Amino acid sequence: MNLKSNFINKPWGHEIFLEKNKKFMFKQLYMKRGHQCSLQFHKKKIEIVYIVSGKLLVTIKEKQKKQKKNILKKKNTLLIKPKTIHRMKAISNCIYLEASTPELLDVVRLEDDYKRVR
Repeated sequence: MNLKSNFINKPWGHEIFLEKNKKFMFKQLYMKRGHQCSLQFHKKKIEIVYIVSGKLLVTIKEKQKKQKKNILKKKNTLLIKPKTIHRMKAISNCIYLEASTPELLDVVRLEDDYKRVR
């Protein structure tokens, strides 16, 4: 896979697809301090996040449970199951890895600072 062609700018930073096949996706994300992704959930997709550097504030809301906020730092991991509402916000510039099932377009945005809708 040619990494240069898999570099995607995002309003909050960028992501690089390291692998995508029929069974899984693996990417590296960079999020700029003070920025955050959409408040979102996935219908089928399962994600595992691993922090390489920086700090990430992760908000999680599972069915019928209270909202939780976790601060992830270097070497911390988090599993995000389908239908779990979540959002990541960079406390400092942050690099993290995401391994997931391959449903690339499976994102339902509930809120978005950058006016993206899906």
